[in-house]
Amino acid sequence: MKTRWRIVAFFLVIVVLGASMSTTTKGILNDIKLGLDLQGGFEVLYQVEPLKDGPKITEKDVAATANALLNRIDVLGVNEPVIEVEEGNRIRVQLAGVDDEASARKLLSTEANLTFRDADDNLMLDGNDLKEGGANDSFDQNGAPIVSLQLKDANKFAQVTQDILAKAPNNVLVIWLDFEEGVDSFKEEVSKEKPKFISAPQVSKVLNTSEVQISGSFTVEETKNLAGVLNAGALPVKLTEVYSTSVGAQFGEHALSSTVNAGIIGAVLILLFLMFYYRLPGIVANLTLVVYVYLNLLVFDWINGVLTLPGIAGLVLGIAMAVDANILTAERIREEIRIGKTVKQAFEEGTKSSWSAILDANVTSLIAAVVLFYFGTSSVKGFATILIISILVSFITAVWGSRVLLGLLIRSGYFDNKIGWFGVRNSKVHSIEENVSSLDLSTNFDRFDFVHSRRRYFTFSIIFILIGVIILSIFKLNLGIDFASGTRVEVLTNEPLTEERVLTYMENLGYPSDDIVISGDTKNIAAVRYVDEFSQDEILKLKKEMKAEFGIEPNISAVSNTVGKELIRNAIYALIYAAIGIIIYVAIRFEWRMGIASILGVLHDIILMVAIFSFTRFEVDLTFIAAVLTIVGYSINDKIVTFDRIRENLNRVKKINNENELAEIVNKSLRQTLARSVNIVLNIAFVVVSLLLFGAEAIRNFSFALFLGLLAGTYSSIYISAQLWFVIMKRSMKKKGGEIDVEQKKKQWGTDEPVV
Repeated sequence: MKTRWRIVAFFLVIVVLGASMSTTTKGILNDIKLGLDLQGGFEVLYQVEPLKDGPKITEKDVAATANALLNRIDVLGVNEPVIEVEEGNRIRVQLAGVDDEASARKLLSTEANLTFRDADDNLMLDGNDLKEGGANDSFDQNGAPIVSLQLKDANKFAQVTQDILAKAPNNVLVIWLDFEEGVDSFKEEVSKEKPKFISAPQVSKVLNTSEVQISGSFTVEETKNLAGVLNAGALPVKLTEVYSTSVGAQFGEHALSSTVNAGIIGAVLILLFLMFYYRLPGIVANLTLVVYVYLNLLVFDWINGVLTLPGIAGLVLGIAMAVDANILTAERIREEIRIGKTVKQAFEEGTKSSWSAILDANVTSLIAAVVLFYFGTSSVKGFATILIISILVSFITAVWGSRVLLGLLIRSGYFDNKIGWFGVRNSKVHSIEENVSSLDLSTNFDRFDFVHSRRRYFTFSIIFILIGVIILSIFKLNLGIDFASGTRVEVLTNEPLTEERVLTYMENLGYPSDDIVISGDTKNIAAVRYVDEFSQDEILKLKKEMKAEFGIEPNISAVSNTVGKELIRNAIYALIYAAIGIIIYVAIRFEWRMGIASILGVLHDIILMVAIFSFTRFEVDLTFIAAVLTIVGYSINDKIVTFDRIRENLNRVKKINNENELAEIVNKSLRQTLARSVNIVLNIAFVVVSLLLFGAEAIRNFSFALFLGLLAGTYSSIYISAQLWFVIMKRSMKKKGGEIDVEQKKKQWGTDEPVV
């Protein structure tokens, strides 16, 4: 009866979860906001500066400016704009899905100082004479678009018109927006085809009215925007663009579809591997992984997050990392079955012994993700957000959820003595009477002597690092505009491109460049870089011209030198703080030698990644920093699992009498964890390689960096960090008589491990 009840409960839980997810998933996906790189739009970072001869900028001024910008954006009708006030008197504005970028940028950046002047540019009226909210877009008697203004004082306007009338034949009332003293002049502008002033009506009589109509060659959209910006109020400051990026809608659609497809391919490969390799635990892991993805999207929707291209990569990568907890548990259950325990006993002991490694590995990854969120900007912050959510949600699904579901099946008794469901062969199982411990179990890697081959690996790594340093000193890094400043123009076409065609075209536009890269599966993407930061007008001109030429709006990013330096500084801070946080945590949970050995291994990984990027000339941008910090988290994760097993195996003995016994403990621990490391690498590789081959071009460098770091992190865990710790401990043993009293050191190793 109990058997039937538990199995029924298992399937009932699955049915309830499936029904809940199937009925709500579509709504969640529709509600999630897409970032600029997935639906097009633009992002601008403004430096808030005082007006000419104006007072020093205060926090109150910045806040008031941000509010004024929000009021202006309301005129555009943009759904859920993002406006953030940042340190250093800066305001970041993100507008996704904007159709008319030129109008939007003009609307945002104009100071909106409305003035009425005579033909000699003398000030007659200004914005203070308007009633608050008194501007309206409407039509005149002929149906032409106009803007009507409500004035505070009709008598004052009558006096102004009387003064203007007396200046005949120059009896014009010139209406300006953002008139610059000493720069603008009515007499110079009046002869131009497109003068800077809004309108210059002739005054033929004294007007005693509180309503003024501004007419001209306006479109309906222009009168709407003008009325909106006047009602929002003039900005009390000057806004200077220090960073901007613009993404065409077609780019976003292409990036979204290709990256989602790549993620699906990677996820399917993971699910198939788990099912065929780990059998029953793998099937349960697959079920919880589906719930894991659902909960990630649900939480992301709840916090009103913005999903970006790196964010999708982070979600898919999170799936691979969440598998780690399931693999750790499944491997431990296998070990317990092999030493002769029943399936139920193996499940209890396996889940218990894997908990510490899972906890420590996820906490160290969380430290790296939090640091990335704090120092990241824009899409990188979105990547960090989804990574943080992924790590936290994995505790609900991969740890608690998997154990509950697997526990229902195992405790039902149906799988008693059916060890094949756990991928264990009868020939590999010892009887309980043999009193075999996990240290005595054979592995597929018993022929490897990692410790006594350490000098070979040390030499290889030292040579590789020296070569890397030489390469780096010669070639330097191919810094993207995020760090080097300048402008990047990227165009996507429906046909193959050549450097010659793009070069000729850009020269004809007046923007020649010798830095042109053609990429894409069909060579249909061209990236052109410039050292100079383009102005707003230049960006808008390029977008208009290139859309007419190629049929698709280009991506254009411009970064000032100041912002580039700040991004480099923040990236360095992020790496330093992540390393310090991880060292402190590892030292507390394990011991300081393990913390030092882990960080040295991570530094080894970073140096290798940087050297290879320098040699291959791949561009180093913000997503590269995100990849480095992700690999820091993964690499530490892998080393934590390794040291956790070393710690556990040390706890199984009372004393280490010589360095050979210590070497055997380290070798055994590495052999025991190598299967898990290989399987984790394989699962993450499924995702990373899928993103590399099928994902959007914008995250190819990101995916390549992850792949390099993945290989380097696994290598350093086995051949560098563990061996460094052995060398340090061996020297410590020599100072203390050549032995280690494990009983006295258990507080250093940690007391949360099972002692056999």
